[in-house]
Amino acid sequence: MASPEFDIAVIGAGAGGLVVASGGARVGAKIALIEKHKLGGDCLWHGCVPSKTLLKCARVAHTMRHADHWALAPVDPRPDLAHVMEHVERVVDSVAAPETAERFRAMGVDVIHGDGHFTSPETFDVDGRTITARHFVIATGSRPAVPPIAGLAYVPYLTHETVFALREAVAHLVIVGAGPVGTEMAQAFRRLGSAVTVVDMANRILPREDPDVAGVVQRQLESEGVRYWLGISVGGVKQGDLRAGRIRMTLRASNGAVEQVAASHLMIAAGRVPNIEGLGLEAAGVQVENGRIVCDETLHTTNPAIHVIGDVAGGHPFTHVAEHHAGIILRQTLFRVRWAKPSTVVPWCTYTDPELARVGLSETDARTHGIEHRVYTYPFADIHRARIEGEPEGFAKLVTDPRGHLLGASIVGAHAGELIAECVLAAAHGMKAEDIVGTIHPYPTRSQITRRAANQRRRESLTASSRARIQRLFGLRGA
Repeated sequence: MASPEFDIAVIGAGAGGLVVASGGARVGAKIALIEKHKLGGDCLWHGCVPSKTLLKCARVAHTMRHADHWALAPVDPRPDLAHVMEHVERVVDSVAAPETAERFRAMGVDVIHGDGHFTSPETFDVDGRTITARHFVIATGSRPAVPPIAGLAYVPYLTHETVFALREAVAHLVIVGAGPVGTEMAQAFRRLGSAVTVVDMANRILPREDPDVAGVVQRQLESEGVRYWLGISVGGVKQGDLRAGRIRMTLRASNGAVEQVAASHLMIAAGRVPNIEGLGLEAAGVQVENGRIVCDETLHTTNPAIHVIGDVAGGHPFTHVAEHHAGIILRQTLFRVRWAKPSTVVPWCTYTDPELARVGLSETDARTHGIEHRVYTYPFADIHRARIEGEPEGFAKLVTDPRGHLLGASIVGAHAGELIAECVLAAAHGMKAEDIVGTIHPYPTRSQITRRAANQRRRESLTASSRARIQRLFGLRGA
């Protein structure tokens, strides 16, 4: 066949797709960027940006109510959800402003709006236009999973794609799912004045995290009035009358007990599924198993000319992972670094108050997989900056191997998402707890918590016998 028209054709203009398109164009590659909706992707329009804006509004309202904690007069902010959501929309629009087709066309990217599919292993059709490229990158992201709950198809429900369109008051929100999205939205709506109930089959919230770490977040939300039904399944939902609540949900406990919950609104936050339907993957020679594209550790599919990045690659569905994948693909496709593959050291954060951030192995992971390890913790209550600002909740936990190399870290507390970065660097470069201890951290900052946690390892090595040896060797006179 004739020489391909493009060096790379990117399918999907979310965070990862935009990085591939802009990065490729800047080094002189001819790029096609194909998107059937708006540039920016789920994180910009429905995920990270609006949710964190909503959480900030909710935190301000919470702080105003509890201003007496800082010797100021408390104020009832009386949130108006319509006004709050309009603010969220304005912030999203401001962040989205640079992400225009015109900007990318000015870089030299051929931006193509339309719905497309593969017609062969080498061709992709967009509304009748045939696209050929040396490499294709599937960056179509994911969408909220909808569990098979009886009656769900007949009642109105929200997901993270629709919740920010709310302009009506929410008297009582029931959230199905106690993962990061459900937990963040539970705290946001509760602080904005809604009654909130969270339901999950798991017996605790944020089940990917260590119980003691997730427990800090759960206790905080419970103290604010969030109600939990955990270790329980949803038997079905149906519409109720306006007085009792327009959503009625049946809950079934493991012992067979049945409970009824009535609410004004229902939100589903039960995971995500990749957007791969209608792409013509069979025609492209791309294998799919259990609803997911089969790919190797270098992000190649079963068609060597087709790559996947972000949520469709499986693994961690985070914007920062999609952007990292984009850099890997650019190195592979344009600079022929065939062996380049994504890092396995991936941080994440749940942006509740307090935040919960993690990278690498948790203590539970290490125990489950029989990995020899050591655990070192330090509380925020003993960090002066945390006490100064009245936020002493939480702690840092470091997991090391027996020689002190950092295997993972969890931080639960104010600004944990920022504080985890030092641990990401240490874990990614095989550093030891001693390396953190030997690094000067400014005082008074919360960043001292990782140093203090790492210092627990040094103190552990100072046994009575080693102390006695030091005294003899250096002639010390202490008791």
